[in-house]
Amino acid sequence: MSSQPFAADAIAPMQGGATPAFSPLYQQIKGLILQSLQQGEWKPGEAIPSEMDLAARFRVSQGTVRKAIDELAAENLVMRRQGKGTFVATHAEQHVQYRFLKLQPDSGDARVEGPAQRRVIDCRRVRASADVARALALRTGDPVMQARRILSFAGVSTILEDIWLPGQAFKGLTATQLADYQGPTYAMFELDFGVRMVRAEEKIRAVLPDEEQALLLSITPVTPLLSVERIAYTYNDAPMELRRGLYLTDTHHYRNELS
Repeated sequence: MSSQPFAADAIAPMQGGATPAFSPLYQQIKGLILQSLQQGEWKPGEAIPSEMDLAARFRVSQGTVRKAIDELAAENLVMRRQGKGTFVATHAEQHVQYRFLKLQPDSGDARVEGPAQRRVIDCRRVRASADVARALALRTGDPVMQARRILSFAGVSTILEDIWLPGQAFKGLTATQLADYQGPTYAMFELDFGVRMVRAEEKIRAVLPDEEQALLLSITPVTPLLSVERIAYTYNDAPMELRRGLYLTDTHHYRNELS
């Protein structure tokens, strides 16, 4: 990474002949820190250099670095720990584990309910269909890892998930890995494949299951389900997972906080 000083009035390239867009210095520093995160210079759970060290590295003020880190922390990309420093956020952290978990029990709390029991039905390398390729920014026919699993709570099959992952980034993924890892799946992706999901987009609709889906969830074909399609992204908005889930909501509900 460059150690050249940065000018506070640095200007981004002109777009379409429009007036140049000014990029605040702290945004430039944020971009450089994000670049280091993307390149794996600091792994999930590891401490990043202190604000003083980063200020010296980039030849800017400590206040500029602090403002950049404040934004990264607000976006859940790093975590501040009082008296210890700033660390790369990880899905292994308990409060991060539940960021993407939106299905909540009608009574009690997801943390009290505990993790879902997972049964992996299939995990194999296939060629991406047109819609999967489009979602993952691949070409039709590119290799992807496809997995299907059932998540159960208190012995009741509650979620049927189909997951697609870019074949190159997740080469070697097995059903055993998916089934045996005790923590969150996204934490396993970090640990075993170096891929951290930082945000996700979801589409939700009500559906009825087909015969195979009803059989896997032990329900009738007229049981209403919540269909949740998620695309999860790593740094710089690179799509790294397409997940389609069918949720049984007899004892659970989908909860989302808006702010």
